[in-house]
Amino acid sequence: MRNIDFLSKIAKEKEIFTLDDVYKITGTNREYLRKILYRLGKIGLIERIERGKYMLIPLWGEKGKYTLHEFIIGSAIVSPYAISYWSALNYYGLTEQIPTTVFIQTTSWKKKQQVNIFGVKYKIVRVKKSKIFGIRKEWIEETQINITDKEKTIIDCLDKPQYCGGIIEVTKGLKNGKFSKDDLVKYAEKMSNSAILRRLGYLCDLLGITISIPEVNTRNYLYLDPTMPHKGEKNAKWRLIVNIDESVLGELE
Repeated sequence: MRNIDFLSKIAKEKEIFTLDDVYKITGTNREYLRKILYRLGKIGLIERIERGKYMLIPLWGEKGKYTLHEFIIGSAIVSPYAISYWSALNYYGLTEQIPTTVFIQTTSWKKKQQVNIFGVKYKIVRVKKSKIFGIRKEWIEETQINITDKEKTIIDCLDKPQYCGGIIEVTKGLKNGKFSKDDLVKYAEKMSNSAILRRLGYLCDLLGITISIPEVNTRNYLYLDPTMPHKGEKNAKWRLIVNIDESVLGELE
């Protein structure tokens, strides 16, 4: 099989592909396919992303310099998936900070939770199946990717502030974005984590956002931001230890 014929068949399907994809498209012996893929990699027509996964390099591209958008590559690392947390915050313009890591939410187990591909870090965050919802499709270049919607992004960040740069970044998002308040509350309840409701309620109070959040019945106190030093004043209404300066949160742009 000529290289051009082989690549043409693949290119009609996708830019990122696996050995199984090639087998389904060509029906060629797997061992022979491995040899072809190795040869195509050596001459710079494809690039290996990770074991068993490859990226096509267009004729005008150069191996080692050409790459796809990081969200497209991220979409091929694990399945099911959704671009989420800090990456989604930045995509929607809810933070001016540009994360150096692409955060990917999944229910699947992957041996390595953090991988580096073409100089970009990817963090795989495994969550319960019940926490996978609020996902929308977005076009990146000519590829559709899965990404959490704005409301789910905020809720995910309140659930795991360590993956979004901390509560400060969530506060910026809430202050600067337009959201469905009903969806924020619905999503928060669906996550079955009272910490989310408490953090959301506290921040909405602080920012003057009118929202109807169910009363949280608990005696336990949680930290507003678990990534910050574990000391601060107690907020009795939301049963939170406010370990960030309130004046700083209120003045965020």
